[in-house]
Amino acid sequence: MSIKLRKESVKFWSATFTLTGTVVGAGILGLPYVFSKSGFFIGLFWILFLGAVIILSKLYLGEVVLRTKETHQLPGYAGKYLGKWGKRVMVFEMIFGVYSALIAYLIGEGQSFSKLFTGSSEHILLFTIGFWLLMTLLLGEGLRGLKKVGSWGVTAVLVIVLGMFIWYFPGVKMENIYSFDVNYIFLPFGVVLFALLGFSAIPELKRELKGSEKLMKKAIFVGALIPVIVYILFSFIFVATLGKDVPEVATLSFGKIVLFLGVFTMLTSYFVLSFALKDMFKFDFNYSKAKTFILVSILPLLIFTILYYFDLLEFVGILGFAGVISAGVTGILIALMNLKAKKKGNRKPEYSMRINKLIVILIIAVFVLGVLAEFGVLKFVLDFILNLAK
Repeated sequence: MSIKLRKESVKFWSATFTLTGTVVGAGILGLPYVFSKSGFFIGLFWILFLGAVIILSKLYLGEVVLRTKETHQLPGYAGKYLGKWGKRVMVFEMIFGVYSALIAYLIGEGQSFSKLFTGSSEHILLFTIGFWLLMTLLLGEGLRGLKKVGSWGVTAVLVIVLGMFIWYFPGVKMENIYSFDVNYIFLPFGVVLFALLGFSAIPELKRELKGSEKLMKKAIFVGALIPVIVYILFSFIFVATLGKDVPEVATLSFGKIVLFLGVFTMLTSYFVLSFALKDMFKFDFNYSKAKTFILVSILPLLIFTILYYFDLLEFVGILGFAGVISAGVTGILIALMNLKAKKKGNRKPEYSMRINKLIVILIIAVFVLGVLAEFGVLKFVLDFILNLAK
């Protein structure tokens, strides 16, 4: 293999793992719980269907990034192609979606570390602060730190999930897989959406692939597909083994080795999302380093501490609510941005995706249904129909 091909291979896998590491975060820990409530095959349907929609949306976003010479984060691209209203809405999404994710990761890491070292969740605040301090120090390494954390974190996640699948497969009870509850048919929607996010990593991929942008499409596809496969294997083992007894944070139900899975998934996602937030304030708002540090590092810990003292740390609730709002707003804006970028872009992209108004309408419909599902509207309609059928 030539030196050029070797460098391109390193760039490709680094970018791929950056996206995978962003996607595979706290969401994976909530999936077995909602799958156990609804039924494995209902959860499987949602993860395959929504996975296809999200991968398509990420490819659309990748094209937008490649059609733009300037470096931005999501609000910058929205402002360029949709105007002030688009930038304002995307800023809301970034702030709401990323901060919700960071808080969920702080909750999950605090619980996981507390369980690992003390055997209980009583010391969540202490361990959360320790994790936050480590992430704050790593964030100072910049793009070099991003590549290291993404590559090592994802490698650890893949090894642990594959090891879990092999180790626990003999204890699988297939009757647990075939059970389902129609009353929870829409429960996985929000958590699955949250687990499949990672839009903010796409602009970072362009920076990692500088000089090899032709690899962008493949890196996005593979980086977004890996989490779907990991989620299916992970959820299968928990539901098939534990049935209805899966806790909200799934890894808390198995041994300490499995707890490391939760640690690594949330570590990589927390780092990449913090990095994306930092870039948003740097490139799209030109904030000072001090102001950026306060907003990226101090504010999430402050919000977590407030929620902790008011006993509002509901892990799955945060995942579901943040998932539908963040994914819905971002997905809709990305589709609209892609239409505009094809006409107004100032750079020839390495790939181009086919899109039309019908596809945009379908994407909007999926995310609107997600919001309705999360707020219980679809369940109300379903209950009404079932009552009529009786």
